[in-house]
Amino acid sequence: MATTNEFIQYVCEQISDIGCVTYKKMFGEYMVYLNGKPVLTVCENTVFVKKLECLQDLMLDADLGFPYKGAKEHYILNIDDSDFSKEVVKQVEKVTPMPKKRNSHS
Repeated sequence: MATTNEFIQYVCEQISDIGCVTYKKMFGEYMVYLNGKPVLTVCENTVFVKKLECLQDLMLDADLGFPYKGAKEHYILNIDDSDFSKEVVKQVEKVTPMPKKRNSHS
């Protein structure tokens, strides 16, 4: 089951007041960005966060899962806890580089 439009909107609303939150549809699912940096992967109405060293203590009790076939194991974020989700996303944004611009070939 693919992520619903309502769910991706809800995810963005939960973290909306910490910066510029946007999302892009990718491979039928979604990537959520904070201030231009990819911070969350949303697949099948589940929010995934990369297993980063800066999140080890915060995500101690988090479930683990794979957002898509072939992906590395990720933390599963409880997006219903808005304050906690914002803290996690802020930590991810701090250590995530801006994506490189792709050259468009005509």
